[in-house]
Amino acid sequence: MDTMNFGTDDRWSGRVAAAGNPDRWPASDGATAADPGGQDTPAPETKRPEWVLGVPAAPAENRAVPDGAAPADLARYCLMLGDDALLLAHRLSAWGVRGPDLEEGAALAAITVDLLDQARPLLARAAELEGAGRDADGLAYHRDSSRFRNVRLAEIDCGPGPGGDFALTVARLLLFASWRHAVFERLAGTRDPVLSAIAMRTWRVLLRHREHAAQWVIRLGDGGPESRTRMLDALQRLWPLTGELFAVHPVERRLAAANCAVAPDVVRADVAAVLDETLSVARLDLPDLTEVPWTGTGGRYGAHTESMPFVLADMQHLVRADPVEP
Repeated sequence: MDTMNFGTDDRWSGRVAAAGNPDRWPASDGATAADPGGQDTPAPETKRPEWVLGVPAAPAENRAVPDGAAPADLARYCLMLGDDALLLAHRLSAWGVRGPDLEEGAALAAITVDLLDQARPLLARAAELEGAGRDADGLAYHRDSSRFRNVRLAEIDCGPGPGGDFALTVARLLLFASWRHAVFERLAGTRDPVLSAIAMRTWRVLLRHREHAAQWVIRLGDGGPESRTRMLDALQRLWPLTGELFAVHPVERRLAAANCAVAPDVVRADVAAVLDETLSVARLDLPDLTEVPWTGTGGRYGAHTESMPFVLADMQHLVRADPVEP
């Protein structure tokens, strides 16, 4: 498990500098490469996929389903992971410029884009394996709440507005990013080439999200009486939802047995250690994460909170009201 760094209050740690990361740029036409003799020679032409939001529309990795994995299971698993990112991205997008300052508004916007960058290839893979003629947009905008498979932590209203506040938002981000980072770090080593490639591109980004949220939890928790109370109240409200993060769905269990997925219960101790360290620095006391129970079905089975129809109505209304013709 990696060691967290709380040495600085870097409020930009969650941002991805896409403009400064050449890995997210397409190669420019007419690029040149210097040969050993110092002469500039044209770089060999290579066919590259169309780029959208910095993500290849048609990744080059092998897309065959590994032996021992059912395509329907793999489609459902991709849907789970994609829905998690999509719903949290939409919730974070509501902050816009409503954060404590413009700098933090930009940071939350960058995290939102990161999550959409994760959701898109996962939903595209789910649609591909489903084979029903839908694409990622069809899955995002043309399902009702019972068809979504995200965890409830991603969908609840944490603000802005009467549903929550900034403390609740960063507390949710800390819990979500700590859990998702641990899962994706392991997912990078699994047998499915598509999921492995997505995880390898993603887990370091999730680490930055986690540390960005941790800095805010520490800053608020170790701050004045009001900020401390708000942060403690936020974590206490969210804590019961953490049990669902580690409940293993049958699809996850079957795919994990084929080394094509990660059963989330295996990361519980690692996530607990990260949160314990963060909360210790913030001087906040909460129950042991490994002892939080979970009963019932939850979002992985399509059983969502009462807020889910409202968040979907907000997310989907434009597409449904004025669909774009192909």
